[in-house]
Amino acid sequence: MKQPLTIAVVGVGLIGGSLAITLKENGFAGRVIGVDQSAANIDKAIRRRLIDEGLPLADALRQAGLVVLATPVDAMARLLPETLGLITPEQVVIDVGSTKGQLLEAVKAHPNRGRYVATHPMAGTEFSGPEAAVPNLFDHKCAVLVDVKDSDADALELVKRMYAGIPMQLVELERDAHDLHSAYVSHISHISSFALALTVLEKERDEARIFELASGGFSSTVRLAKSSPDMWVPIFRQNRDYVLDVLDEHINQLARFRSLLIKKDFEAFYQLIEQANDIKRILK
Repeated sequence: MKQPLTIAVVGVGLIGGSLAITLKENGFAGRVIGVDQSAANIDKAIRRRLIDEGLPLADALRQAGLVVLATPVDAMARLLPETLGLITPEQVVIDVGSTKGQLLEAVKAHPNRGRYVATHPMAGTEFSGPEAAVPNLFDHKCAVLVDVKDSDADALELVKRMYAGIPMQLVELERDAHDLHSAYVSHISHISSFALALTVLEKERDEARIFELASGGFSSTVRLAKSSPDMWVPIFRQNRDYVLDVLDEHINQLARFRSLLIKKDFEAFYQLIEQANDIKRILK
C-alpha cells in the first residue's frame, strides 16, 4: 500500500476541487493544499473541506509530492514554467487543461520537463468555482495522457496510478491528436450551445413566454451555455485553428439542413437524420 501524498491543487474550482475530494476520499491524498488567487475561493474550499489549508504557490510547492494545475489554460501557460522551476527532482506536476499544444511548447526545453505529465480528465459540468465541486465527477470517465514519451517513467507511473484508482479509463495521445479530438468532442459542443442560447435569447425579446415552453430536451442541449467565459475564451484562443476547422464543418452541416428545408426535400432530410442516428454506435 502506497503512502498517501500531500497534493497541491492550484485553482480550487470545479475540476481542481472535485479532484481534491476524490483523491482524499480514495486515500491517494493524505493532505491537500489549495492555491488560488481568490481568497474567497480558498475560504469556500476550506469550509467545504475540499482542501486542508490554503497557501501561496511557493509555500505549497515546498510541501507537495504532486502538484495539480487546474486553472484556466491561459494562466497555466504562465504557471507551468514557474512551477517546474520551483520543484525538486522528486516532485511531479500535472495539468488538467483541455488544450495542450501551446502549453507543451512552452516547456519543451525546460530542464524539469520530465517531472511534468500533461493530462486531460474528460469530465466537467456547466458550473464553476469551488461550490461546483462534486465527488465522483471523474468516475469511469476518460483521462488522456499527452506526449507521455517526454515524461519520466516514475512520474508517469504515479499519474497513471492516480487516475486508475479513481477509476478512470486511460488513453495516450500526441498533442495534436488530443487538441483536434477535444475540438470535436468538447469545444464545438460549447460553441454550438452558446450560439443556440443567443438565438433563443434574441427571439425571447419578442416572445417572452418562449422559455415557458422549454422542455428537458432544450435544457440539456443548451446547458453548456452556462459555462464560464473565463474558462472557455482561453481554450478557444489556444485551440483556435482546430476549433475553426471543426466549426467550418459544423456550419457546412447546418447549411445542408437549411438547403433541404428551402427545397422541401424531406426525403433527403430524413436520410440526414438517419445518418446522424449512427452516433448511437459511439454513444451507448
